Amino acid sequence: MFGWVARATFGAVLFGAAFSGLVQASEPKLPSASFAEVGAPTSIPYGWVDFCGRRPEECNLGKLTPRDIHLTKQVLATLAKVNAFANAEIEPISNLDHWGTMLDHWDYPTDGKGDCKVYALFKRKQLVDQGFPRQALLMTIVRDQDGEGHAILTVKTDRGDFVLDNLTDEILPWDGTGYRFIKRQAQDDPNVWLAMTGAATSVASGD
Repeated sequence: MFGWVARATFGAVLFGAAFSGLVQASEPKLPSASFAEVGAPTSIPYGWVDFCGRRPEECNLGKLTPRDIHLTKQVLATLAKVNAFANAEIEPISNLDHWGTMLDHWDYPTDGKGDCKVYALFKRKQLVDQGFPRQALLMTIVRDQDGEGHAILTVKTDRGDFVLDNLTDEILPWDGTGYRFIKRQAQDDPNVWLAMTGAATSVASGD
């Protein structure tokens, strides 16, 4: 059974720093990134539709007011801790080996295992539970350097768009991943997905 108690304790410890970081003044020597461009609404991933059917409380939110996170050193440290914690805690496994189906299955790591979608969903939940606005935490589909489909979590901040990725513990700017960005959730509605055309040029850490 996955360590839910340990995770809850971990979340409680980080909550104060994360929440206070949202309202603090700008600090020097923070990373910056550009803001990824998004286009028109596009197809919704089957895995998200299936996830919403099983967990409607995660999806039936109505329209939300878009919000970006105010990036501070405390917030950046919290993002790094959540990212590294999930990457270490979840055992990587393919969708087929995990669920026995080629159909994309998105879920939380209830058994401590999962593929990239499970990592991203878990990080999203951890941050929401700690007070981060869900409008700034966007599930995102990309193509990696080998052209394979991959899911990451985009974190929208007032200093640009950053990503949390199960392939690296480093918090990278979206344009520093080497990925080709395909689509991501809209800030005002998690059930609307927007096409993306951006391609980053540098390379993220590998498998």
